[in-house]
Amino acid sequence: MQKFEQFLLQNLPKSESIHPHYEAALQLMLSAGGKRFRPALLLGVVSAYNPLMLDAARYAAYAIELLHTYSLIHDDLPAMDNSPLRRGNPTLHVVYDEVTAILVGDALNTYAFEVLSNAPFSDKIRVDLIRELATNGGLNGMVLGQAIDCFFENKPLAIEDVKILHTNKTAKLIAASMKMGAIIVGKESVGERLYEFGIKLGILFQIQDDILDVTQSSEEAGKLTNNDEAKNSFVTLLGLERAMQEANSLADELLGEMSGFDENLHTQLSTLLNNYINRHRKQGRI
Repeated sequence: MQKFEQFLLQNLPKSESIHPHYEAALQLMLSAGGKRFRPALLLGVVSAYNPLMLDAARYAAYAIELLHTYSLIHDDLPAMDNSPLRRGNPTLHVVYDEVTAILVGDALNTYAFEVLSNAPFSDKIRVDLIRELATNGGLNGMVLGQAIDCFFENKPLAIEDVKILHTNKTAKLIAASMKMGAIIVGKESVGERLYEFGIKLGILFQIQDDILDVTQSSEEAGKLTNNDEAKNSFVTLLGLERAMQEANSLADELLGEMSGFDENLHTQLSTLLNNYINRHRKQGRI
């Protein structure tokens, strides 16, 4: 991941113009760090099956991070979560203004597909990767999840509907990251299984975020916490104890499925996945 971080910093979006801060704004949230969880999943799958493809795969990993970063910038906007903090730094609309944040989000969204279109793969793989990212990040994926999330603020949903919400908003992009890694190395059947695993992983990821929202300070989380009272979060609907039970059950299921990964895949992903699958347990509230 150090090589990926170097790649990202060397390929930050550029746009020289008369605008006083547009280019700096394009780069700010990308260079502010972050978990890089989705790129790590993609690169882990590629490394398991064809490490010689890692240099090319970084373009796809970067495209995912671009799309993810755009979603965070828009998620933090006053019209959505109205958050002043992200990745331990002031959010883009706080540093500059709301118009800049909206436009930078738009730019990073479209730039993700420009990066993929120029990636050093065959035409078929490029098209497959673009389709996968668009399908899971777009109108029937992440954007749909965000629309449901915002519309149903202060309108409690059934827990199964909340899972549908977060399958779209969070889980599909995580699942797509794993499947895109498999597409790059020509392991389509593995990709389908990893996609299903990734959906469950994404739901767990969201439950954990909801738990951390009420158990961590904003400084610890690097973003505004205790800000989900109006949202259909797992903790809001289930309470902290039941949300922990749900997370523990899903974590155990995922750890069991991981044991069925082939040796190379398990070796490449086990450290990363064990860390994330168990992160809610590190709060001392098992």
